[in-house]
Amino acid sequence: MNDAVHTPERGQDDGALDAALAIHQQVVTLDTHIDIPWPIGPDPFQEGTRRVDLPKMVRGGLSAGCFVAYVPQNTRQMTAEDAAYNRAIAMLDRIGAMQDTVSDIKIRTTPNADAIETAKREGALAAVPCVENGYAIGSDLGRLAEFRKRGAVYMTLTHNGHNGLADSCNPRRDLGDREVEHGGLSALGKSAIAVMNRLGMLVDVAHTSRDTMLQAAEVSRSPIVSTHSCVSALCDHSRNMADWQLDVIRDVKGVIQITAVAAFLKPNAKPEDVTVADFCDHVDYAVKRIGIDHVGISSDFDGGGWIRDWTSAADCPNVTAELLRRGYDCGALQKLWGGNFLRVMREAERIAD
Repeated sequence: MNDAVHTPERGQDDGALDAALAIHQQVVTLDTHIDIPWPIGPDPFQEGTRRVDLPKMVRGGLSAGCFVAYVPQNTRQMTAEDAAYNRAIAMLDRIGAMQDTVSDIKIRTTPNADAIETAKREGALAAVPCVENGYAIGSDLGRLAEFRKRGAVYMTLTHNGHNGLADSCNPRRDLGDREVEHGGLSALGKSAIAVMNRLGMLVDVAHTSRDTMLQAAEVSRSPIVSTHSCVSALCDHSRNMADWQLDVIRDVKGVIQITAVAAFLKPNAKPEDVTVADFCDHVDYAVKRIGIDHVGISSDFDGGGWIRDWTSAADCPNVTAELLRRGYDCGALQKLWGGNFLRVMREAERIAD
C-alpha cells in the first residue's frame, strides 16, 4: 500500500481532486465502519500496514471514524459469550485510550454528534466507538449499558451467523445454524432494541436477515442504520439491500452507508477490479431511490473493504472527486460524508432516557 493518495484513472486534470480536498477541510467526513486489529496490532498513530491509521486519516481529510469492537460469532454457551463480551469491552477500552496517547496528531473519543463536530472545529480527529455483533451481550441486556458507558454509538445486531438476538443474512452451517431460527428478531432481540433506544445507541442492521431488518425498523423508536451495505439491484449479494429495504430505511428516516467491499459492489469481483466509479454507482442508485438524506459513505477498512483507487483512508478524496464529477455539490457531499449519520445519531440521543 503506497503512502501517497492514489490518483483515479479518469479526471486527473479536471480539478476535482483539489476541490475534494478543500471540501474535506470544511465538512465533517465520517467513515461509519472501520475495524481495529485484535489483539491490538500496529500502532494507529504511526504510518503502517493498516488501511486506517491517523497519518492516513490526516492526508485523506477523514475527520472521524466509527472504530468497531468486532467479535466473531461462536457457540451460544456462557463461557464463549462471556469471552466475547470481555473482548468487546477490551476493544472499546482500547479505542477510548487512543485519545490519551501523546502525539502530534490529536484524537478524541466522541460518544455523540456534538462531540464529533466540536472535534472537527478544534482540529482533532474523532474516534467514534461502536460494537459489531450483538453476540457480545449474550443474554445479558445490562451489558449494553457498559458498551454505552464506553461511548458506543451503535451495535450491529448480528454478524455472520444467527445469535440470541436475531437471524443473520448469512447462517453459519458450521455452528449448526438453520436457514431461519427466530423468523427475524427474537424476544430478547426486541428487548435489546428497547434498551438501545433508552441508551441512545443506534440499531445497525448490516449483516441481518431481511426479516430482522424489517422488524428492527418496526420496533425501534429511533431510525435504524445499515453502516456498511450496498444495493442489491446493482449486485445481488446477501449483504446488500433490496429496493423495498431501501424504502424502509427512508420511511423510518434512517440511513444506508454504502461500503467499499468489492463483492458487494460488483458480482464476484476482486478489489483490484472495482473502482470509485463502481462505488459511486451504488451511491447514485440509493440517492435516486430514497433521497440524499438517507445515504452515506463507509469503507469497512481493515475488515475486508478496499477497492482499486480507495485502498486506505488517504484515498478518501478520490470518492469525493468522483461524486463532484457527477454533480454532487458541497451540501450534498456534507450529507453523504457524515451529515445524515449525525442526524440519526442526534435523533437517537433525543429519544434516549
